[in-house]
Amino acid sequence: MNKSIYVALKWVLIVVALVFVFWLAAQLAMQGAWLAVTLTAFVGLCILLIYSTKRAVPMKYLFPGILALLGLQIWPMLLTISIAFTNYGNGHLGTQEEARNQIVANSVQEVPGSPRYKASVAVKSGQPKATGPLKLLLTSPEGKTYVGDPKEGLSELPEGDVTKSTIGKITAAKGYDVLNAREINARGKDLGELAVPTDDGGGIKMVGLSEAFVGKATVTYDAAKDTLYSEVTKKTYAPKNAFYTATDGSGDTFSQGWRENVGLANFKTIFTDPTFRSGFFKIFVWNVVFALGTVLLTFILGMLIALLFNHPRLKGKGIYRSLLILPYAIPAFVTALLWKGMFNQDYGLINQTLHLGTDWLGNPWAAKAAVLITNLWLGFPYMFLVCTGALQSIPGDVQEAARIDGANAMQTLRKITMPLLLVAVGPLLIASYGFNFNNFSLIYLLTEGGPFTGGNATIGDTDLLITLAYRLAFSGANPSYGLASAVSIVIFALVAIMSLPGFRATKALEEIN
Repeated sequence: MNKSIYVALKWVLIVVALVFVFWLAAQLAMQGAWLAVTLTAFVGLCILLIYSTKRAVPMKYLFPGILALLGLQIWPMLLTISIAFTNYGNGHLGTQEEARNQIVANSVQEVPGSPRYKASVAVKSGQPKATGPLKLLLTSPEGKTYVGDPKEGLSELPEGDVTKSTIGKITAAKGYDVLNAREINARGKDLGELAVPTDDGGGIKMVGLSEAFVGKATVTYDAAKDTLYSEVTKKTYAPKNAFYTATDGSGDTFSQGWRENVGLANFKTIFTDPTFRSGFFKIFVWNVVFALGTVLLTFILGMLIALLFNHPRLKGKGIYRSLLILPYAIPAFVTALLWKGMFNQDYGLINQTLHLGTDWLGNPWAAKAAVLITNLWLGFPYMFLVCTGALQSIPGDVQEAARIDGANAMQTLRKITMPLLLVAVGPLLIASYGFNFNNFSLIYLLTEGGPFTGGNATIGDTDLLITLAYRLAFSGANPSYGLASAVSIVIFALVAIMSLPGFRATKALEEIN
């Protein structure tokens, strides 16, 4: 390639990268994420310094890998660790100030005789309508237009920047995307919690899809005492355990809480709470049995088939090998759903073919067997492939020498073939154990962690630790990201500890080679 063309192409790519960095920094700035803006700007500066010079050649190749390591590995790990020491979860997402403002805003009730605004719901242009912060585009009875923000209150909207319907409702506004009825209904919960504060301590809330009323808050905040008072319940509420709780001892609280550090409380729950501890131990034992059993079963079956198909006298080996790879080629989620259908108690192929009445997915032990059988089907082709490759790499003269020395087939397999085979596949067995220890997709698609017995809907009989963490974080009445993060850290520690003996055994096997 001509040198000038190469230089021009290099600078074009640098400019494209810097434009993308600038655009990303602008989007982050709109969200108020100034730390992320700073980091993004630093990355852009690094790109310019590294790739605009002929120096630092090794860094030109290392920099993308370092970025990927920091963004995809280090940052998620640090974030998980930080969340594990908090109460972050449903009802505890924001700060205390945000929770307090939300409580006051939600208490707004319409003031009799107050004017109503024509209202539209919108988000800022460029933000997703499904998740972006909601704004109210308002038209007063006098015809003035405003934009209402739950944090900043009312701001005037120039008449030239809006388009109104015949009734005065804003249908379009510069810098905003107006939501339609279907999109508003999809965000009904967010809209119900939205209130635009006014100067007199009241607020503006939506009623229906086209109007908003001026209301007055029935909950007031005393900044000096950091308490809330409700005119409806006639009670005073003070901060306690990340909630505003009634001071009369009744235990009455507002539903909105806030995020705060809880120290080792999540880890204490894992190891000291009687219900959680017993369930956690049960899941851990099954998790080890599932991962170890899967590795052993798939390895033994894959190795035996590989030994059979490695025999020089066998004809048509290519066709057989192609057929055996099919389970590995089909996506795992499709296979899991197919097996789930076959394990159906009433209409499943297995019960109908074998004339059984087994409740494969409803009985705890049958469900465990179903999971292992399905994973055996999914996993043995992989072990067959790696064992076939390892067997074909073993020198034939080694086995021939063993036969000359009088070793029979079993002795050759046990003393020669197996040690050399394990040298090659040992690290892969450890990796397979680690993968199956966190095999979320199979459990979730086949049994969803069930069956759930004993009235406990949190801990199932086929749950792995990873599915338990998922259920804690995203399911149930009160999802807890903090507790789920603590479980994830425990999983990481357990896998690391259990992998050490395997790596030591692999190192010992390498001495055989």
